Amino acid sequence: MPRNDSLEMGELTDTAFYILLSVVEPKHGYLIMQSIESMTNQRLTVGPASMYTTIKKLLAAGLIELFDDDDDKRKTYAATAKGMELLRKNVEWRKDMVRHAETIFQLKGVIER
Repeated sequence: MPRNDSLEMGELTDTAFYILLSVVEPKHGYLIMQSIESMTNQRLTVGPASMYTTIKKLLAAGLIELFDDDDDKRKTYAATAKGMELLRKNVEWRKDMVRHAETIFQLKGVIER
């Protein structure tokens, strides 16, 4: 059975989520990696190969675009309107996931509110 690409299904992997979140304001590759590490308190590190593979997919899906910043030495990326909408939907979905888990944990006595 062929594996569907998560972007085609409107889902973001953690790496794609953080890259897209990072380029809400235009950033170049190295700054994207630094932003992700900073946001996650170094719990998530995205290496160059993984980052550029994901960026290529995000570009192809129209979720990010090259941002013209007159710097020929490095590429800068920015989220598109389509990317921002998908990011918002994913944030809501992830909030729902946490609420579902908290409800089950509470019912099973795993955590207290």
